[in-house]
Amino acid sequence: MKRAKLFGVVFTAAFVVAYVLLIRRHYATVTPQIHQLPPHLPARSEHFQYGIMFDAGSTGTRIHIFKFKMDTEEAPAVARETFRAIQPGLSAYADHPDECATGIVELLEVAKASVPSSAWNATPVVLKATAGLRLLPVQKAKNLLEQVSALFDTSPFLSRHNSVSIMDGTDEGISAWISINFLIGSLHRANSATAGMLDLGGGSTQITFSPEDERTIQTSPMDYIRSLTVFSISRTIYVHSYLGLGLMSARLAILGGIDAPPLGGSTELVSPCLAAEYSGRWEYSETVFTVRGQKTGDGPYEACLTRVEKVLAGKVSMTETGDMDFYASSYYYNRAVDLGLIDEVEGGSVRVSDYIGAAKRVCSEMSRSSPRDPFLCLDLLYISVLLQELGFPPHKHLKLARTINQVETSWALGAIFQYMEILQATKN
Repeated sequence: MKRAKLFGVVFTAAFVVAYVLLIRRHYATVTPQIHQLPPHLPARSEHFQYGIMFDAGSTGTRIHIFKFKMDTEEAPAVARETFRAIQPGLSAYADHPDECATGIVELLEVAKASVPSSAWNATPVVLKATAGLRLLPVQKAKNLLEQVSALFDTSPFLSRHNSVSIMDGTDEGISAWISINFLIGSLHRANSATAGMLDLGGGSTQITFSPEDERTIQTSPMDYIRSLTVFSISRTIYVHSYLGLGLMSARLAILGGIDAPPLGGSTELVSPCLAAEYSGRWEYSETVFTVRGQKTGDGPYEACLTRVEKVLAGKVSMTETGDMDFYASSYYYNRAVDLGLIDEVEGGSVRVSDYIGAAKRVCSEMSRSSPRDPFLCLDLLYISVLLQELGFPPHKHLKLARTINQVETSWALGAIFQYMEILQATKN
């Protein structure tokens, strides 16, 4: 009896084990099919890539360190940006290029702290200089670039023969346009409406947009119209850079300082664009100017307006502005902050007429008793006239954003995209 009972227990246990093994074998063959993605949802592979872009402007050098999430099925996404800025700009070291090293090394240390050491040798480091160096004598600009290139070569990052260069003004405009439209999500679909871009730097100013009116393409100078492919989509854009019409260069011209002494000299400029009682010093491109206000028979607004219009006469092409959104950056942004028209961090929206009205008010109120920026009247008049010369009517709204989704809206993002595409193309 005991033997029969034992046999029954063993048989039952064997049956259970066999059943479990059968079930396990069945699921081993079936389960992977349950988790397999359908054909219209291919498996995705993503990783992170870093890129370092130095923006060497006329008034300062800024570093942008990007962390990109790279997806084989989609356009890259910016996972993080680290930003730092130092002053003065590289052009301030034109006569002593070795002295620029301290600032560049400081920014490279920021990059080393932001990029994992395991990724250093695969992370491109790039410096693009803008109008500040474009306005320097060729040899002086070359000496500065060679100094930076030597520092990059000794850094742990990926540095190549084309890592350090002077950026063409047109490329600056294109890169800024790519940055804005990438950040607002307009570059991933061919039928998405894009925004235009206005940038007012110290030495140059750019306008870039995708024309909505065919006549713009037909009537514009040939070198203003460019075709480019961004994320496999072809685009036609209008882009032009006006060298010498950045705010600082224009300020010098309006004050009458174009025929100033050689670099390193000193001179006096007298202008109705400053309060009649004002006297002070202003340094630009290694020249220290003594600037004084001037009283005229006309009011300060009218007298200064005449100077501004004379400087801009015949130098700017009026073009299509239409119903498209336009983003404005750099000094457009800074002067709107100075006036309290937008929040310094959040940005906002202004009309062209806001600049016009502010210019009239500031110019009529300026005096020594008002400790505001002594150049505010001049700068606002220049901005308001420039916008109208470009074709922007007083009622046109401009969007001002220093960052979108915590990423700087400068040309640096678009420029590093283009550089990384070049790197990838050389590998293939």
